[in-house]
Amino acid sequence: MYCCISATYAAQRGGTRSETAYAGSEPKACPREYRGNDEYKERDEMTDTQVTWLTQESHDRLKAELDQLIANRPVIAAEINDRREEGDLRENGGYHAAREEQGQQEARIRQLQDLLNNAKVGEPPAQSGVALPGSVVTVYYNGDESDTETFLIATRQEGVNDGKLEVYSPNSPLGGALINAKVGETRTYKVPNGNTVEVTLVSAEPYRA
Repeated sequence: MYCCISATYAAQRGGTRSETAYAGSEPKACPREYRGNDEYKERDEMTDTQVTWLTQESHDRLKAELDQLIANRPVIAAEINDRREEGDLRENGGYHAAREEQGQQEARIRQLQDLLNNAKVGEPPAQSGVALPGSVVTVYYNGDESDTETFLIATRQEGVNDGKLEVYSPNSPLGGALINAKVGETRTYKVPNGNTVEVTLVSAEPYRA
Protein backbone atom coordinates (compact mmCIF):
# COMPACT_ATOMS: atom_id res chain seq x y z
CA MET A 1 0.00 0.00 0.00
CA TYR A 2 1.33 3.42 -0.92
CA CYS A 3 0.43 6.41 1.20
CA CYS A 4 0.86 10.14 0.86
CA ILE A 5 2.62 12.17 3.49
CA SER A 6 0.31 14.04 5.82
CA ALA A 7 -1.32 17.26 4.69
CA THR A 8 0.51 19.22 7.37
CA TYR A 9 3.93 17.86 6.46
CA ALA A 10 3.53 18.25 2.74
CA ALA A 11 1.81 21.63 2.69
CA GLN A 12 3.84 23.31 5.43
CA ARG A 13 6.40 24.64 2.95
CA GLY A 14 3.76 26.66 1.13
CA GLY A 15 3.69 24.62 -2.06
CA THR A 16 7.13 25.48 -3.43
CA ARG A 17 7.85 21.95 -4.57
CA SER A 18 5.74 18.90 -5.30
CA GLU A 19 6.38 16.12 -2.83
CA THR A 20 5.91 12.36 -2.98
CA ALA A 21 6.12 9.95 -0.07
CA TYR A 22 5.31 6.27 -0.10
CA ALA A 23 5.71 2.98 1.72
CA GLY A 24 6.74 0.36 -0.80
CA SER A 25 8.60 0.19 -4.08
CA GLU A 26 6.48 2.51 -6.21
CA PRO A 27 5.72 6.20 -5.54
CA LYS A 28 2.25 7.62 -5.53
CA ALA A 29 2.00 11.36 -6.05
CA CYS A 30 0.14 13.19 -3.35
CA PRO A 31 -3.03 15.14 -4.18
CA ARG A 32 -2.47 18.84 -4.85
CA GLU A 33 -4.12 19.90 -1.60
CA TYR A 34 -1.50 17.88 0.30
CA ARG A 35 1.35 19.59 -1.54
CA GLY A 36 0.17 23.12 -0.83
CA ASN A 37 -0.97 25.79 -3.22
CA ASP A 38 1.45 27.89 -5.30
CA GLU A 39 -1.34 30.20 -6.45
CA TYR A 40 -2.30 30.94 -2.85
CA LYS A 41 1.28 31.80 -1.97
CA GLU A 42 1.80 33.95 -5.04
CA ARG A 43 -1.46 35.84 -4.54
CA ASP A 44 -0.70 36.47 -0.88
CA GLU A 45 2.73 37.80 -1.69
CA MET A 46 2.13 39.93 -4.75
CA THR A 47 -1.05 41.72 -3.73
CA ASP A 48 0.18 42.78 -0.30
CA THR A 49 1.42 46.38 -0.15
CA GLN A 50 3.78 45.94 2.80
CA VAL A 51 7.41 46.93 2.41
CA THR A 52 9.49 44.31 0.59
CA TRP A 53 13.24 43.95 0.91
CA LEU A 54 15.20 43.89 -2.37
CA THR A 55 18.87 43.91 -3.20
CA GLN A 56 19.99 46.71 -5.50
CA GLU A 57 20.62 44.11 -8.21
CA SER A 58 17.06 42.81 -8.06
CA HIS A 59 15.61 46.32 -7.91
CA ASP A 60 17.52 47.31 -11.05
CA ARG A 61 16.48 44.14 -12.85
CA LEU A 62 12.79 44.63 -12.05
CA LYS A 63 12.96 48.33 -12.92
CA ALA A 64 14.44 47.43 -16.32
CA GLU A 65 11.61 44.97 -16.90
CA LEU A 66 9.04 47.63 -15.97
CA ASP A 67 10.62 50.20 -18.30
CA GLN A 68 10.59 47.70 -21.16
CA LEU A 69 6.93 46.83 -20.61
CA ILE A 70 5.93 50.50 -20.53
CA ALA A 71 7.93 51.18 -23.69
CA ASN A 72 6.11 48.29 -25.36
CA ARG A 73 2.65 49.76 -24.73
CA PRO A 74 2.44 51.58 -28.10
CA VAL A 75 3.42 48.38 -29.91
CA ILE A 76 0.56 46.42 -28.37
CA ALA A 77 -1.87 49.29 -28.94
CA ALA A 78 -0.88 49.46 -32.62
CA GLU A 79 -1.32 45.71 -32.96
CA ILE A 80 -4.82 45.92 -31.50
CA ASN A 81 -5.73 48.77 -33.82
CA ASP A 82 -4.43 46.90 -36.87
CA ARG A 83 -6.40 43.80 -35.94
CA ARG A 84 -9.54 45.84 -35.30
CA GLU A 85 -9.39 47.21 -38.84
CA GLU A 86 -9.49 43.69 -40.25
CA GLY A 87 -13.24 43.50 -39.69
CA ASP A 88 -15.58 41.31 -37.66
CA LEU A 89 -14.08 41.10 -34.17
CA ARG A 90 -16.11 38.02 -33.27
CA GLU A 91 -14.04 35.91 -35.68
CA ASN A 92 -10.80 37.83 -35.27
CA GLY A 93 -8.47 35.60 -33.26
CA GLY A 94 -5.53 37.96 -33.71
CA TYR A 95 -7.46 40.84 -32.18
CA HIS A 96 -8.48 38.85 -29.12
CA ALA A 97 -4.95 37.49 -28.69
CA ALA A 98 -3.55 41.03 -28.79
CA ARG A 99 -6.11 42.22 -26.24
CA GLU A 100 -5.23 39.33 -23.96
CA GLU A 101 -1.53 40.14 -24.28
CA GLN A 102 -2.29 43.76 -23.44
CA GLY A 103 -4.20 42.73 -20.33
CA GLN A 104 -1.35 40.51 -19.14
CA GLN A 105 1.17 43.26 -19.80
CA GLU A 106 -0.83 45.86 -17.86
CA ALA A 107 -1.27 43.45 -14.95
CA ARG A 108 2.48 42.88 -14.81
CA ILE A 109 3.13 46.64 -14.99
CA ARG A 110 0.83 47.23 -12.00
CA GLN A 111 2.46 44.36 -10.13
CA LEU A 112 5.95 45.70 -10.69
CA GLN A 113 4.94 49.27 -9.84
CA ASP A 114 3.40 48.14 -6.54
CA LEU A 115 6.45 46.04 -5.72
CA LEU A 116 9.00 48.74 -6.52
CA ASN A 117 7.01 51.53 -4.87
CA ASN A 118 6.94 49.54 -1.63
CA ALA A 119 10.44 48.09 -1.80
CA LYS A 120 13.22 48.72 0.66
CA VAL A 121 16.43 48.63 -1.35
CA GLY A 122 19.71 47.99 0.36
CA GLU A 123 21.92 45.53 2.13
CA PRO A 124 20.56 42.54 4.04
CA PRO A 125 20.24 42.89 7.82
CA ALA A 126 23.51 42.94 9.72
CA GLN A 127 21.97 41.16 12.68
CA SER A 128 22.33 37.40 13.09
CA GLY A 129 20.07 35.23 15.21
CA VAL A 130 16.82 37.00 14.29
CA ALA A 131 14.66 36.20 11.25
CA LEU A 132 14.25 39.37 9.18
CA PRO A 133 13.65 40.16 5.50
CA GLY A 134 16.99 39.43 3.85
CA SER A 135 17.86 36.61 6.26
CA VAL A 136 18.79 33.06 5.32
CA VAL A 137 17.08 30.90 7.92
CA THR A 138 17.12 27.25 8.88
CA VAL A 139 14.02 25.86 10.55
CA TYR A 140 12.41 22.60 11.57
CA TYR A 141 8.74 21.69 11.64
CA ASN A 142 6.35 20.34 14.28
CA GLY A 143 9.09 19.54 16.78
CA ASP A 144 10.94 17.20 14.42
CA GLU A 145 14.55 18.38 14.43
CA SER A 146 15.38 16.04 11.55
CA ASP A 147 12.87 17.83 9.29
CA THR A 148 14.89 20.95 8.53
CA GLU A 149 14.79 23.42 5.67
CA THR A 150 16.96 26.41 4.77
CA PHE A 151 15.57 29.32 2.74
CA LEU A 152 15.75 33.06 2.14
CA ILE A 153 13.09 35.40 3.52
CA ALA A 154 12.48 37.88 0.72
CA THR A 155 10.09 38.53 -2.12
CA ARG A 156 10.00 35.67 -4.62
CA GLN A 157 11.23 38.23 -7.16
CA GLU A 158 14.45 38.12 -5.17
CA GLY A 159 15.31 34.65 -6.51
CA VAL A 160 18.74 35.67 -7.76
CA ASN A 161 20.72 32.81 -6.25
CA ASP A 162 20.56 30.33 -9.16
CA GLY A 163 18.08 28.12 -7.37
CA LYS A 164 20.41 27.38 -4.48
CA LEU A 165 17.80 28.56 -1.97
CA GLU A 166 14.06 28.50 -1.77
CA VAL A 167 12.55 31.97 -1.31
CA TYR A 168 9.60 32.75 0.98
CA SER A 169 7.98 36.16 1.10
CA PRO A 170 7.67 37.95 4.46
CA ASN A 171 3.98 38.22 3.49
CA SER A 172 3.53 34.47 3.01
CA PRO A 173 2.17 32.40 5.93
CA LEU A 174 5.55 30.81 6.70
CA GLY A 175 7.66 33.91 6.12
CA GLY A 176 5.31 36.12 8.09
CA ALA A 177 5.28 33.73 11.04
CA LEU A 178 9.07 33.85 11.29
CA ILE A 179 9.61 37.61 11.10
CA ASN A 180 11.41 38.84 14.26
CA ALA A 181 11.65 35.29 15.64
CA LYS A 182 14.86 34.55 17.56
CA VAL A 183 16.90 31.36 17.35
CA GLY A 184 15.17 28.64 19.35
CA GLU A 185 11.77 30.34 19.17
CA THR A 186 8.76 28.39 17.89
CA ARG A 187 5.99 30.07 15.91
CA THR A 188 2.79 28.75 14.32
CA TYR A 189 1.09 29.48 11.02
CA LYS A 190 -1.77 28.15 8.94
CA VAL A 191 -1.34 26.48 5.56
CA PRO A 192 -3.93 26.83 2.75
CA ASN A 193 -5.72 23.62 3.74
CA GLY A 194 -6.44 25.10 7.19
CA ASN A 195 -3.95 23.05 9.21
CA THR A 196 -1.70 24.72 11.78
CA VAL A 197 2.05 24.08 11.58
CA GLU A 198 4.73 24.73 14.19
CA VAL A 199 8.05 26.06 12.91
CA THR A 200 11.16 26.50 15.06
CA LEU A 201 14.03 28.79 14.09
CA VAL A 202 17.42 27.05 14.17
CA SER A 203 19.57 29.82 12.67
CA ALA A 204 19.28 33.16 10.91
CA GLU A 205 22.12 34.81 8.99
CA PRO A 206 22.26 37.79 6.60
CA TYR A 207 21.95 36.80 2.95
CA ARG A 208 25.20 36.88 0.99
CA ALA A 209 25.06 36.59 -2.80
